[in-house]
Amino acid sequence: MLQTTMPPPLSVLYVTDANRPRRMERALEDLATGFARWRLAAALARLDIRNRYRGSVLGPFWLSLSTAVMVVALGLLYSTLFSMPLDEYLPYLAVSLIVWNLVSQVVTEGCASLTSAEGVIRQLTLPYTVHALRCVFRNAAAAAHSLPLILVVFLFFGHVPGPEALLALPGLLLLGVNAFALSLILGMVCARFRDIPPIISNVLQLAFFMSPVLWKPELLGEQQAWLPLNPFYTLLEVVRGPLVEGGAALEVWASAIGFTLLSCALSFAFFVRFRGRIAFWV
Repeated sequence: MLQTTMPPPLSVLYVTDANRPRRMERALEDLATGFARWRLAAALARLDIRNRYRGSVLGPFWLSLSTAVMVVALGLLYSTLFSMPLDEYLPYLAVSLIVWNLVSQVVTEGCASLTSAEGVIRQLTLPYTVHALRCVFRNAAAAAHSLPLILVVFLFFGHVPGPEALLALPGLLLLGVNAFALSLILGMVCARFRDIPPIISNVLQLAFFMSPVLWKPELLGEQQAWLPLNPFYTLLEVVRGPLVEGGAALEVWASAIGFTLLSCALSFAFFVRFRGRIAFWV
């Protein structure tokens, strides 16, 4: 009688994604390599500015000139509407508009930080971080051309900031960190979903009027306690407050730092998860 032997039971095989453990490593490597090549990002940003204003006489100073016209025109109008002294309102408005222009430009151009570099991404193996830094440097250089306007307004009205004006430096640092994080995450999201940029543009228009750019927080009365929940206000105030109002409140700084940590966390999480798909999205 034949005796048949049963095959041993199959062991359970667990299959895991072999690429998943390396996502974090590759994302960190991209960030480290990108920051190490910051000079390349700065050179690309400088090239962008030259191409944008090629053939122009004033170049990027056209932005400074248009901002100056806006400051004078809106200052004369809204100082009357709000019954504020012109020597008090115009320095406030000058800093507000210049910082707001920087924030809005970073958000708007951050949406195209990756899609605008489609040719480079498809042909060269550059860290994606370089393109986000390129967007930040480009807008920082453009905003720097408007800084003399603040100095002119301060000198004209005799406004001399105190030692607390140095607190604007960490405020600018927070603004720069947020600019990089937003350029990275918005670049990925807008590369995947091309309907997002018009939505972002509409949100910025709404945020301009909902944030104290043209008006002062004191006009809200007791409701100004809710303003630290507005990320645009906090990033604006940590730069404007030390220069114009003798410093920003502690809750404003706490809110700005909290929003910065949140934007960095979301940006890093998206970058780790979807970095490998960017080349297929652009």
